[in-house]
Amino acid sequence: MPQYVERAAAPSIRRTVLSRALAISLACVVSEVVAQDTTQQARSAETTAPPETAGTHTSAAADKDKSTSMETITVTGIRSSIQSSIENKRNDTVISDVLSAKDVGDLPALSIGDAIQTITGVSSHRENNGATELFVRGLGPFLTASSFNGREISNGSGNRSVNFDKFPAEMVNTVRVYKTQRADLIEGGVAGTVELETLKPLDFGKQRLQFQALSIYAGYQNRRNDDSPYYGSGTPGWRGTASYVDQFHLGEAGDLGLALSLQNNGGTNPDDLISSSSTWNACNAAIKSSATSNCTAVTPQQANSGTPYYLVPNSRQYRQLVDKRQMNTFTGALQWRLNDRFEANLDWQVSHPRTDESRADLNFTEARRGLTDLQYDPNGVLLHAAGNSTIQANPTYYTRDERYSGGGLKLRWRPSDSFTIDNDFAYSRDYRQDTTRSTTLLSSAKDINGNPVAGVINGQRVNYTYAYNGADAPTIVVDPRFDLGNADNFAGPINITRTDNPRHNIIRAWRLDTNYTPAGGPFTALKFGVRLSKSIYTQQSEKIPFNYTDAATIRAANLACREDFRQTDFFAGYSGNAITSWATFDPLCIYKALTGVYDTGRVPGGFDPMATTDVRERTNAAYLMGEFSSELFGLPVTGNVGVRLVQTSDRSIGGRTGLNVINNPDGTISLQPSGQVTQQTFNASSTEPLPSLNVAFDLAEDKLFRFGLYRAMSRTDWSNLGAGRVFTVDPTNSFPSLQDALKNVTANGNPAIKPLMSWNADFSFEWYPNPDSMLSAALYYKQFNGGYRSSVSNETYVINGTPVTVPVVVMDTTNKKSDLTGIELSAVHRLSYLPHPFDGLAFKLGYNYALTDFKTEDLRLGELVNPVTGAVTPRIVEPASVFGYSKTVYSASLIYTLKRLEMQAIYNYRSQYYEKFVAGPSQNRYVGNTGVLDFRMTYKVNDALSFSLQGSNLNGYLKRSYMPIPGSFYEDAAFGPRYYLGIKYQFK
Repeated sequence: MPQYVERAAAPSIRRTVLSRALAISLACVVSEVVAQDTTQQARSAETTAPPETAGTHTSAAADKDKSTSMETITVTGIRSSIQSSIENKRNDTVISDVLSAKDVGDLPALSIGDAIQTITGVSSHRENNGATELFVRGLGPFLTASSFNGREISNGSGNRSVNFDKFPAEMVNTVRVYKTQRADLIEGGVAGTVELETLKPLDFGKQRLQFQALSIYAGYQNRRNDDSPYYGSGTPGWRGTASYVDQFHLGEAGDLGLALSLQNNGGTNPDDLISSSSTWNACNAAIKSSATSNCTAVTPQQANSGTPYYLVPNSRQYRQLVDKRQMNTFTGALQWRLNDRFEANLDWQVSHPRTDESRADLNFTEARRGLTDLQYDPNGVLLHAAGNSTIQANPTYYTRDERYSGGGLKLRWRPSDSFTIDNDFAYSRDYRQDTTRSTTLLSSAKDINGNPVAGVINGQRVNYTYAYNGADAPTIVVDPRFDLGNADNFAGPINITRTDNPRHNIIRAWRLDTNYTPAGGPFTALKFGVRLSKSIYTQQSEKIPFNYTDAATIRAANLACREDFRQTDFFAGYSGNAITSWATFDPLCIYKALTGVYDTGRVPGGFDPMATTDVRERTNAAYLMGEFSSELFGLPVTGNVGVRLVQTSDRSIGGRTGLNVINNPDGTISLQPSGQVTQQTFNASSTEPLPSLNVAFDLAEDKLFRFGLYRAMSRTDWSNLGAGRVFTVDPTNSFPSLQDALKNVTANGNPAIKPLMSWNADFSFEWYPNPDSMLSAALYYKQFNGGYRSSVSNETYVINGTPVTVPVVVMDTTNKKSDLTGIELSAVHRLSYLPHPFDGLAFKLGYNYALTDFKTEDLRLGELVNPVTGAVTPRIVEPASVFGYSKTVYSASLIYTLKRLEMQAIYNYRSQYYEKFVAGPSQNRYVGNTGVLDFRMTYKVNDALSFSLQGSNLNGYLKRSYMPIPGSFYEDAAFGPRYYLGIKYQFK
């Protein structure tokens, strides 16, 4: 198992110095390249075979390995990349795209997600460390299947997508994005299928020892104090990769290929965060709130009859954090070829990412209390309010320790020239441990020295005003008499919480694929296969509270663990924000000062049996497919036709027990399990046929028409299949009864939720006017059979020995049909006809536009259905669309090649989209329009040595989110640009 390596602090590097150095370096490189003799251009130019003719397209389709339409981007030269892209897209039949690298470490990006974004119609969900989950044609990872070397990958998040951070770009050789389906592809790709492949050493055919190093500097590091823990203002991150590829002849035992890669990654992802709770309420604007009570909820009937309402969260939050992120990764592959009849491929991947975050939070815990002076728009978006709230200083230490291991063995046997049998055995395991040690220090009427605190009312609360009217962030102004930066003012009862959330996901699978090549007839290949898989997903939760009310103890901890605000310019450069610092405390210091240790650890048997998710899934699939090449209507035609039959069985185990009410010192309550746990098991299954047809016509030597018709399915995330229950307790002490305090019980899943089925049609026209140009237009249509809504039923629980009936909200599927129609345009062109040095210019453009009437109801404020009576409770807020749907997605790349210098500027844009929370049902969240500018430059000194300079998010994109409707502020995350300076050396 790789071990973490601590690095010594690097010399201070300020952003201004770094920017000037990079600019000077770029100018020098360009000058040196331009000055080279132009006669070298012919010697250094990439040689690429011209695109094949339409006739070659027909014959190529007979090859079983060329049955898929691929837009291949070969990263060994921009011109070669463009021509290879055009050639492969022209020669194949199924609509898809490929990103490939001739050498390990040559993918044109710092992560797989960043690289795939360059493909038309592909976008990503973006966090402060770059692209994470991928979206194909504006549809989210729920509708996109992902695989690694043709296998499913386990995920600690509880969803079925691949966390691409586990597999850095240096370790992946090829990425395929299938936009239509074939019968031999693993099911799940309604929007598309993303497949990652590692290098096969014998196919690579060369010996290679390569070292690559990157120095990483996050733009917001310059805001941190120099003595900040982990990565301060002058400490860059690091990524080092070593890879080795070789081949050995074993005599009569055949040939053996070996490929190994190791990577060590350390750095930081600083960001500034202004956020809200993920639970939102609709308040009745016709009822005035008193200074000591929460707003009154509007009923669905009142809202639909014209009663005005406004939307508010339970709390609001500011966060400053310093963090350390490390990852060690190993990738290995063995390829043994006994002869032309038998071959074995073994690959294995191990990844160990770890994140440590020291958070300094400022919380307004009662965002619904005493609201007056209200302004809101017709949709209920709160624009202005005055209220009062308890204020918390909340130092928190958070760790995520994740361990992934996976791989497989593939055996290929050719008993005859016309028959091939593939056996593939796969295993994938992900274990993720999230641990949070959090301390809350409350505002109080008296400070730690017993003196009155100015501005405090009602014991511990402070008046404030909230305004949000189009600025980048909301403006919260606290009563100026209360000093947020004075640590003395946070003298109320202290609550410490240690939370553990382990998640475990295992997938075991076996698949058999056979390929028979007939001697004649219209079919060039007949394929049959089966796949059996079993997956296990468990998610647990343990919450251990410690309460302290002794004034002397609170004072001692408060004084011992104070620290200066750890950065300057909090949320600088964006409008609206009025709070730039507050009292902060060292989270581990104050945890130890109160508990006596830095970590109190787990309590045996402490996991909440009610909130546990335990899902077991078995999938059995079989397919039959034929590939054909013939002539129709006087035109050459190629393609494939087939059907895949998929049987899915889910088993979900949940616990039920009584509950006891615990009265916390701060006036709030919490619930703890009591008594014997009763285990409940739920079973569900489905069987679905998935037919598919893909056809390509050669209209002329430079024109192609292709279409695909198929049925696809998408299974919900494992985390949404749980049978547990999550109790939502009112976070204030303003409730008249226990039933009101509970609010409701939310199921942490629904084992009976059905797969989302769809019928799909794709039509594409492509024009290839010359070897350096391609223009294509695609029209696609999807009809979904089902949608998502909330259903509610009453369940009775014994609380403090008394039966209490509360509503249980479950996310469920409907039988309603919905449609999605979209267009996709793609253009690639190299301006080779321009005079030197402008003949190195090229561009690539991609555009996707889609419309849909798919509906996902909000979990709390959307339409509710009683599954027993069928009674419908009308919605308060409008539903979201399908997860990940963006109406508009486009990308533009400007590429320049000048001998040994290659540069690329990339802009990726996607319009607003619905983004689910992971690990369970939640209310609807929207991410606003996303536009990010990246830049990459590589200079090859010679065939062995090259330097690179890269920058991401150069335009300082601000990630803004809304809940539960667009325009209602939920969160701002500002993380600034990131810069990378790299060197790569190859021993050949």
